[in-house]
Amino acid sequence: MTASVISPEVVVVMLHQGEITHARQVPYQPEPQDRLETSGSDTWVIRQGQALGTLVSPDQNILYGFDQYTETPFNADRASQPRSYRIQSQDDPVYQQPATPAEVHRKSKPVDLARTGRNGDLRWAMEHRFYLRLPTALTPGKTYKIELTEQELPPLTFTYQPDRQFSEAVHISAVGFRPDDPLKVGFLSTWMGTGGGLSYPEGLSFQVIDEANQEIVFTGQASRRHRSGDVEDGRDRTYTLADVDQLDFSTLNQSGRYRLCVDTVGCSSTFAVANDAWQQAFRLAARGFYHQRSGVALGHPYTDVVRPRPFHPDDGVTVYQSSTGLMDTGNGLNAQGTDQGNFANLVRGRTNTTVANAWGGYFDAGDWDRRIQHLEVARQLLELLELFPQPMENLALNIPESDNDLPDLLDEVLWGVDFFRRLQTPEGGVRGGIESSEHPRRGETSWQESLPIMAYAPDPWSSYVYAGVAARTARLMSTYAPSQSQSYRDSALAAMDWAEARHESGIKAQEWPRHRIEADRALAALEIYHLTGDRAWHDRFVAAQSAIPAEAINDYRIAIPQREIAFLYSRLPDEQVDADLQAELRAALLAEADAALNTGQTTAFGWTKLLPSTPVGWGDGLGAPKARTLLRAHALTDSDRYLQAALLACQFSAGANPDNMTYTTGLGHKSPQNPLIVDQRITGDLLPGITLYGPIDTGFYGDEWFFGVLESVAVPPARQWPSIETYFDIYFVPNINEFTVMQSMADAAYAWGYLTGRD
Repeated sequence: MTASVISPEVVVVMLHQGEITHARQVPYQPEPQDRLETSGSDTWVIRQGQALGTLVSPDQNILYGFDQYTETPFNADRASQPRSYRIQSQDDPVYQQPATPAEVHRKSKPVDLARTGRNGDLRWAMEHRFYLRLPTALTPGKTYKIELTEQELPPLTFTYQPDRQFSEAVHISAVGFRPDDPLKVGFLSTWMGTGGGLSYPEGLSFQVIDEANQEIVFTGQASRRHRSGDVEDGRDRTYTLADVDQLDFSTLNQSGRYRLCVDTVGCSSTFAVANDAWQQAFRLAARGFYHQRSGVALGHPYTDVVRPRPFHPDDGVTVYQSSTGLMDTGNGLNAQGTDQGNFANLVRGRTNTTVANAWGGYFDAGDWDRRIQHLEVARQLLELLELFPQPMENLALNIPESDNDLPDLLDEVLWGVDFFRRLQTPEGGVRGGIESSEHPRRGETSWQESLPIMAYAPDPWSSYVYAGVAARTARLMSTYAPSQSQSYRDSALAAMDWAEARHESGIKAQEWPRHRIEADRALAALEIYHLTGDRAWHDRFVAAQSAIPAEAINDYRIAIPQREIAFLYSRLPDEQVDADLQAELRAALLAEADAALNTGQTTAFGWTKLLPSTPVGWGDGLGAPKARTLLRAHALTDSDRYLQAALLACQFSAGANPDNMTYTTGLGHKSPQNPLIVDQRITGDLLPGITLYGPIDTGFYGDEWFFGVLESVAVPPARQWPSIETYFDIYFVPNINEFTVMQSMADAAYAWGYLTGRD
């Protein structure tokens, strides 16, 4: 239990209730009376009428039981009453006689979840915050004691020192800033749960204080950035139910460690102004891809995480060929396939033919898929290497390939690209990835997978996506390993030729998938043109672009490859492009960047979106900065306004938010502990560098099932929370606690990598 201050009149009492011990695997010791019961893909052990857990691994000789919950005696409802508190001071005359708060407001959220039985038995570890509005303001330098009556808790004693004490109301990036960053800001705000937003006096003074010598190095005044309830984006949403003040200290360019302190309120966590501030975050994010690798064991000397090798043929893993392509499933482009589940078409097409040497790639969050969409990681990392060769070449990632002659970042790229190169058929077609027949069995880790494993059939869409990334890889390899470049070039051309031969017959699907395939076809042709210089590929690129109706270009799904096309074509030399088309694509990119910049000006904390109309959630959640288009606009124009907007957009996900946490595991003072990562949940080994989806729009996603579960747990009810505070660190909420390597992890890595590499 702790006490802190958010204003001279409001003290926060915070405590945790409940302790959870997560289930771990143990050897199964059968007894004669045990009964095995199958439910879906799980095998339950029933002993004397009680479920012990599920059997896991192909040999079914390991038992995964249930979490354990230990109750902490505490009555949160009673603690919500003013009469439950006595506030007293020996040196503040006003409080020499015990006083009670005028009001008490409550904000309670779950911070972990225990599944204690088979039938959905859930227990919650809770974080309670009680906001005590005092009858009289505190006096700086005075010491106070708070007692909770009728609770088995010791009294709290604190000295009110707003120039040195942490306050949850002051928000700052855990990443910090480079000295030459043209924007350095923090924020001031508090939503008090049942008490609503706290309104601070406008124009409060603030200071930046050097941690080394306690000297004030900057003084400024807060400016009101957002008023509670104001619309924040193109969806007419308000995500922030409190006023927000901006604390701007952009001119501070001296390296050091600091805290940001607001008069009468308190201070932020410490932060750095350092030349390597963004580099440290980028390195963590880049190493996150290593921690998501399939087909390799994790361990020393590369990481403290110990994990056996999963999904490798040398360990007896068999991958069967499916006759269904990724584009024809719900995990690809066939949204109608989700009516029978994302896996149905894949499983229906399973054959007895095996696929040799099918290993590698990256896992996502709650399952073991490795799909063609993951190549977005390679595309973005290659772009950073091309934009900033020297900083990216010098980046040391401590990965197994670090002792070769290639930059570590390029080695990480090749891990993802080579997986799909191994899935390429002799004819050139590229399989869209590897998938198990269903989500993992309960309690089963990646290296214990016992479900059938299948490779998608080659399809034109997957082949186009691969062809474009392989062509870019070949182009970069010509600089760093010329002797290896040709093999990637040949692979890219073979994939493209295979897809082109099946172009008409292969994309006669529903209307929007057809346009998406044309967009990826155009991107692949453009990448090959950039690689070869052969004008025929430019003509194919133009033809594919022309095949997409104007009304479909702005579809958010079509926009994914269109963004890549716009940036790549805008950077080609004048003699290699059609000037009018280049101007058109450049204008489209800058228009999208301007829209993102404008969104960042209206959101309370400066975060932005790729498209103003995009719902906040899933791959467009607030866990990763959506700054790529802004940074590309900066690369094209060298305009500070885009760089400043991108820096602002990076603050929220890096810790400058009401939860004062990052959404990347292992980053900063406070980061996710319970991401939806199956291996981590079962073993307890935290995987660092994983950026999660993060907070979501309650207005758009409020009907999701988990909000119903949380409705009676959180106070106020979960649907009444401001969207920016909807990160619940409880493992099982997919569109908050999950991630993908290409949506959230790649977005964070690209933004932090760009800010690392720029001049």
